[in-house]
Amino acid sequence: MQTPTNRATWIAVAAMFILNGALYGIWASRIPAMAARHGLDAGDLGWLLLLLAGGAIAAFPLAGRFADKLGAAPVTLAIAVVYTLALILTALAPGVPTLALALFAFGATHGAMDVAMNTWAGEAERHIGRPVMSSFHAMFSLGAGLGAATGYVSERWDIGITPHFVLASIATAIIALAFARIPWTSQRQSGIDSTPLFPIPKGPLIAVGFIAFCSSMGEGAMVDWSALFLVEMAQVSPADAALGYTVFSIAMVITRLTGDQVTRRLGPTITARLAGIIATAGTCCAVFLGTYAWTLAGFALMGVGYAVIMPLAFSRAANDPDLPPGTAIASVSTLGYGGLLLGPPVIGFIADATDLRTGFAVLAVLATLIIVLARAVRRPT
Repeated sequence: MQTPTNRATWIAVAAMFILNGALYGIWASRIPAMAARHGLDAGDLGWLLLLLAGGAIAAFPLAGRFADKLGAAPVTLAIAVVYTLALILTALAPGVPTLALALFAFGATHGAMDVAMNTWAGEAERHIGRPVMSSFHAMFSLGAGLGAATGYVSERWDIGITPHFVLASIATAIIALAFARIPWTSQRQSGIDSTPLFPIPKGPLIAVGFIAFCSSMGEGAMVDWSALFLVEMAQVSPADAALGYTVFSIAMVITRLTGDQVTRRLGPTITARLAGIIATAGTCCAVFLGTYAWTLAGFALMGVGYAVIMPLAFSRAANDPDLPPGTAIASVSTLGYGGLLLGPPVIGFIADATDLRTGFAVLAVLATLIIVLARAVRRPT
């Protein structure tokens, strides 16, 4: 079998990251329309979104095991097809109970593909011989933006949820899978059946998982609380407050596109430490300076700081000496996703007991822990 070029390898894996992000972006863009269709209030929607996240967490260890046993590339491609069908099922659900089942399946396939494609990305990074994980995660963000854009167009053109999901998801999947079909032989690990189904990080990987937790907790808080923070702390209108998460997202995508070059030049430890410093500085700008301009600047710095942490964590997990790549990535993903889930409610509980400024101050503490634990993302020699 002919070995694919570095360029073909990068394009194939990047196509899977784009597809993963695009399908999720398609769903996220029509959440209000889906809520209106099924008559969901905020509480109902919250439970359904929690079910989606629960499906992802439940699928992480299984996906890691299958990726190690059967090969990351073929497992990624197979899950991509099922993930596409799961999104379509959410549009076809006739009622809330069936929507709940469809969302659990959608979350499970989303999470499973996340683990499998990151395992494949680790293989691709070793094949290419230089850091490329950050660029793959930038492609996920790009895909999510493109998927969300189809929702905007569908809303403007009054296209229903079902035709939107069917046409957009199938078209994206066909294009992405066409680019991903390369002659690639994934590594297969022996003795996988004897490993724990729910792996616990070992040794330095514990710190890697905690770094991922600290970063994703900040990301989750930004998704749900950045706009309200600007309204309450900077006293701006809701329209102006919406710019907060936009600034954060743009900064994250740009940084991920350049993050691999920084990692090559500085090494993973210094890159992670620098990222933690920038995230800490950004959070402090938002918390302690408080004006609209300084808060937006702080959100941008937070986006820059958080952008490279998850790619560095996954790259380190893919090269762990104690656990197979898929299993290691699954364990880190569980902690990372836990931060994404815990971030919004934890900030909410703290804000309810004190105020939102204090809630965001917790993110500064977590960002400083990234600085302290930065050596954990160094590849083992």
